Amino acid sequence: MNIGNKLRQLRIAKDLTQEELADRAELSKSFISQLERDLTSPSISTLVDILQCLGTTISAFFQEDTKEQVVFRDEDYFEKEETQLNNKTEWIIPNAQKNMMEPIRLTLGPGGSTYRDIPHEGEEFGYVLKGSIRLHIGNDVHLAKKGEAFYFIPNREHYIEAGSPSGAVIIWVSTPPSF
Repeated sequence: MNIGNKLRQLRIAKDLTQEELADRAELSKSFISQLERDLTSPSISTLVDILQCLGTTISAFFQEDTKEQVVFRDEDYFEKEETQLNNKTEWIIPNAQKNMMEPIRLTLGPGGSTYRDIPHEGEEFGYVLKGSIRLHIGNDVHLAKKGEAFYFIPNREHYIEAGSPSGAVIIWVSTPPSF
């Protein structure tokens, strides 16, 4: 971390000159200048005093700004193939289990299906990208083909199977995460 540059940015953001900051912190202007150019290092108590004059705390000053990832690409995905069910699940948002919803891309091969899922709280949404599917919810079966979506409350046993001979690809979103 470049302490001097960060101090300089804070000072400028507070619209203070080096001399004004030095006066408030009871330091010399040359010391502030040297700090900002990383030519010297402050003691912890001096840094705390300077930061107090700049309206922040030492913990906030050293807190790293972590950029939240917004766009995800193929190399970010995690996938799991289930050969006995002839399907592939791709978690297209890594670590989405910590989020409120969990989107996956599900590829069902010919005759492929998901495991039967027991009733649970939440909501489920899907969009068929390719082929068609049969969505089994309790004793009901719903057909959805390319370009169609589905949405349901998963309060009954449910699963999806490929509805076309070539299989299917869907985006499936569950909230809360359950995949």
